[in-house]
Amino acid sequence: MTNLDIGVAGIVVTLLLIALRVPIGLTLGLVSIVGVAAMTSIRVSWGLISATPFDFVGQWELTAAPMFLLMGYICSTTDMTKGLFSAMRLMLARLPGGLAVSSVAACAFFAAASGSSVATAAAMSRIAVPEMLANCYDKGLATGTIAASGTLGSLIPPSVLLILYGVYAQVSVGQLFMAGFLPGIVSALLYMAMIVVRVRANPSLAGTVQIEVTRAEKIAAFKDIWPLPVLILSVLGGIFTGIFSPTEAGAIGAFVAAVIAYSRGALTREAIKSALINTANSTSSIFIILIGSVFFTRFLALSGVPVAFSELILGVSDQIWWILLAVTVIYVILGMFIDSIGLLLLTLPLILPLVDGAGFDLVWFGIIVIKLLEIGLVTPPIGLNVYVIKGALGNLVTLQEVFKGVTWFVVMDLVALLLIIIFPAMSLFLPTLAYR
Repeated sequence: MTNLDIGVAGIVVTLLLIALRVPIGLTLGLVSIVGVAAMTSIRVSWGLISATPFDFVGQWELTAAPMFLLMGYICSTTDMTKGLFSAMRLMLARLPGGLAVSSVAACAFFAAASGSSVATAAAMSRIAVPEMLANCYDKGLATGTIAASGTLGSLIPPSVLLILYGVYAQVSVGQLFMAGFLPGIVSALLYMAMIVVRVRANPSLAGTVQIEVTRAEKIAAFKDIWPLPVLILSVLGGIFTGIFSPTEAGAIGAFVAAVIAYSRGALTREAIKSALINTANSTSSIFIILIGSVFFTRFLALSGVPVAFSELILGVSDQIWWILLAVTVIYVILGMFIDSIGLLLLTLPLILPLVDGAGFDLVWFGIIVIKLLEIGLVTPPIGLNVYVIKGALGNLVTLQEVFKGVTWFVVMDLVALLLIIIFPAMSLFLPTLAYR
């Protein structure tokens, strides 16, 4: 077998093992080690094992990931998001489908604090969905709103996926954070507009809820949610103004979250323990996948698969539209079966050489990739956010109802993706403004 044959066989075996639910980090590592040994020798493969993990994981920029995760878990375990949905509901109650629109806004705020799509969906599903169902909202609309809006955590900074992409692609994480801000807001606004239009056309989707809000109630609600805006402004404001780097922002965000929780009397020993354990578990899982993906990159580079893949795609056409279409098809199909972090790190070794060679702006392309990963989080049969919603709500809803409910939101995601592609300035305006 040639090196190229071994590389292709390695990709096939990788996808097969992932389909069999073997952990993706373990899969990438094992396939890469065996593949490198087959192409060279066991000595070379052992050298890869001994040198690569520390060289990659030791990068300073990666410390931002556990820090932002810790920030998010502190917010979650200390109930810092308490009252967020209520405040948004009071503000947006008069709109058609007000509870669903409020849920989108609350998810956007929560995403900016947690950096995690799954955490956003899990937290908001327990708060917003029961209230929508209690007010006779359509089950598909109620659950689809949270499942789809939870994905905003992938794009609105600080995002763990943006950090991983930036470190792997050697792109400024600060620029990626700025680039994701406007597309994330546009995605949220598209969700809201779609809900309003649908409920206007079919009022039965949103029941008959009538909410009368006094000024005193609004003031009381905002008193309860002040910690989250303060935290978001502390982190994103510092990054966007250049006071500190995204890596430093992670530590500052975790510190500010802890100070706010302490000032509210919520930073208990149990909360700290839970936040630290969850952060350690999530960080270790991410880093295992990262190490496996680096092995996989070395394996594919040695086999020549990325070059062959680029020649195959460019052999059809070297037009931007064709390359983006091919990348979109790959991510949409694989996104149905593989979780977002695993898919990102599995595909970058193949995709980056192609788009880099084609002259793509890697910041702009990174936002496109994250948007595609968002779509994968709600598409069947895996749709991780859908299963999170189902797990949180139990028998209140069925998987079919949730998947049906996210369909309209996937359409809005595709519209947002098209806007990002057609108008690169949507992603590049803020980074250009800050780094010119």
